Amino acid sequence: MLKIYNTDTETNVFEEIGEFKKGSWINLVNPSEAEIRKLCENVKIEEDFIRDALDFEEKARIDYEEDDNTILFVVDVPIIEKNEDNEIYTTMPLGMIVVRDDFFITVSLRKNKVIEDFEKRKIKNFQTYKKSRFIFQILYLNSSYYLTYLKQINKETEIAEYILKNSMKNRELLKLLNLEKSLVYFTTSLKSNEVVMEKTMRGKIIKLYDDDEDILEDAITENKQAIEMAKIYNDILNGTLDAYASIISNNLNGVMKTLTSITIVLAVPTMISSFWGMNVKLPFENNPFGFVIMISLAIITTLIVTWWLKKKDMLN
Repeated sequence: MLKIYNTDTETNVFEEIGEFKKGSWINLVNPSEAEIRKLCENVKIEEDFIRDALDFEEKARIDYEEDDNTILFVVDVPIIEKNEDNEIYTTMPLGMIVVRDDFFITVSLRKNKVIEDFEKRKIKNFQTYKKSRFIFQILYLNSSYYLTYLKQINKETEIAEYILKNSMKNRELLKLLNLEKSLVYFTTSLKSNEVVMEKTMRGKIIKLYDDDEDILEDAITENKQAIEMAKIYNDILNGTLDAYASIISNNLNGVMKTLTSITIVLAVPTMISSFWGMNVKLPFENNPFGFVIMISLAIITTLIVTWWLKKKDMLN
């Protein structure tokens, strides 16, 4: 999908247009080969800039092409993927390309809330022709969404813990494992984004204006806060999983202990009845009360064994 947006320099009206106009913002979402060729031919850039940003494994970085005066920023943005019954929090690369002083391009594999907020005009003081500010606003909004998703992860962790307290279910344990995986993805991506923002802050990559620099500083602060929050939540989740692993192991040991004790207790009357079932002469063989005596002996012996197991704390 290829869409072109432009903010009029006189009226400040933001609208979608159908031509590659100087000062416009071009948004690519999972573009086709024809759309990639069309864009590159019109704005005069190499296709590699687009394809690099479409690589799901691409890491956050900055690339500069002096010949074309083109700068590529790649950052990781948080997304939510649905996997059967569960939602998995993960990240994907978002490419931001500054083409000379003419165009600003964003490239992503799928829709994400960061870009959608700009398309829906939810961001204040946003103009397509102010490219430096546009980049910093994206970085700030991206860090904010990380914080939002981290709070959602923490809330889902608390819900899963509450359910596990009442009933040990594999579904909830798998949920916690998925959340732990999400925190690892977030932590790695946030640290990579921090490197990109710190490098941008030095002012050697793109020109920094006084008003826009504050936005970048706020983005760096939000990103650092998200890193700390992700680390704290990850430590808590790791401790929770270790605790539940110990609980499950103890519960299993308790079950095995009970089953073993029951087996020992039931083996006593079985053993006694087996003796009297042999084809040899035994006590009480001709006694009219032999059966009653045998049953009584089995019960008494079973009670003694049960008492002994209980005393040794081997019977729950």
